[in-house]
Amino acid sequence: MGNSGSHFFGIPAGTGPNLVGCIDLMTDRTIQGSFLRLFYPCERGGNHQQPLWIPRHEYYYGLADFLKYNRKLVDRVLNHLYGSYRVPAEWNAPFKSDGKYPLVVFSHGLGAFRTLYSAICIEVASQGFVVAAVEHRDGSASATYYIEEKTKTVSEVRESTSSTNSTPNLDQLERKWLYYKPHKQGEQEFPFRNVQVHQRSEECIRALNLLTDINMGKPVHNVLPLDFDFTKMKDCLDLCKVAIMGHSFGGATVIDSLSKELRFGCGVALDAWMFPLEDEIYAKVQKPILFINSEKFQWVTNILKMKKLDSNITQRKTITIMGTVHQSFPDFTFLTGSFLGKIFGLKGTINPQIAIDISNKASLAFMQRHLGLEKDFDQWDPFIDGKGEHIIPGTNIPLPQSNSEPKQ
Repeated sequence: MGNSGSHFFGIPAGTGPNLVGCIDLMTDRTIQGSFLRLFYPCERGGNHQQPLWIPRHEYYYGLADFLKYNRKLVDRVLNHLYGSYRVPAEWNAPFKSDGKYPLVVFSHGLGAFRTLYSAICIEVASQGFVVAAVEHRDGSASATYYIEEKTKTVSEVRESTSSTNSTPNLDQLERKWLYYKPHKQGEQEFPFRNVQVHQRSEECIRALNLLTDINMGKPVHNVLPLDFDFTKMKDCLDLCKVAIMGHSFGGATVIDSLSKELRFGCGVALDAWMFPLEDEIYAKVQKPILFINSEKFQWVTNILKMKKLDSNITQRKTITIMGTVHQSFPDFTFLTGSFLGKIFGLKGTINPQIAIDISNKASLAFMQRHLGLEKDFDQWDPFIDGKGEHIIPGTNIPLPQSNSEPKQ
């Protein structure tokens, strides 16, 4: 697990047969456009850099806002701790047009952004998927941005109107940053989070629509100045085999997306935070769901909300990985030593590589079962039933005998 900056820590590379490339894609120079990082099987050869894990220092500012610490202090500390780490994927490498790939849309947790689950996304892509990691613009990301043209002076307007080239270059664009938006003190949190989860699910559906257009060969305008050839992806996505995954708030986003969009064939919710969902959602979800929980995060009310999705018709599974904490799913767990990791809740008692390996294998087995994949992921079917070392079926949380949810 070596990486730039350390011989001991780093984001693990994918274990599947495919080399993984990645690229950022932003459509439309408004907040309504899609912004995501694509992870995909790429061609070998060529000299491609591995991108920085934290792509810009403004994300440190956003993490400071989320954690309620001083921006300059957090920027200095986190840049020292994590600034040299790179994502083990080939930046802007050519897409490998080799058959049809199933698709996974990934939704990040509260205070996160598109790069913080690179280990999961890279592993899934290495196993032959295209993964679209959405960066949400609902105010739940620690930071995100969109790009718009800079305000022009009178002379610049005259120059641009006389020019034959009307496409703005990078110098004519500027990033508009959107930082984490907390709910106001004294304000009820549920309505605030409920609006966010609905926006998040719409952004996931929009990402699926975007990938559908790419698969059809429709022209794609990437606002970001990259020369990636999207035409190589034409007819290379199996849009009958689409899953949605997410962590924490992203787990709630999985449920809401499944209630709205039938093209998602199944969902995997990692330590889902069910609070933002209204009760009416549960009856609308018709697709299979795998809940993968940590040992230390869950509580009775949250588990009882998951159990509202129990079904005799559609498979709904819950497993718990023992020795894990809520932050055993994002990449921080691989990049932090045991001392700081346990102080800040970034590490459990289990080796983080073992924990994420169990989670990934269970996810792949579940997707094979419910998307009809012709792979060998069924070798990990026992994980879906909570059978194996470090894993149990259901939950470790003692639940009341009655199925009714306790009053809050």
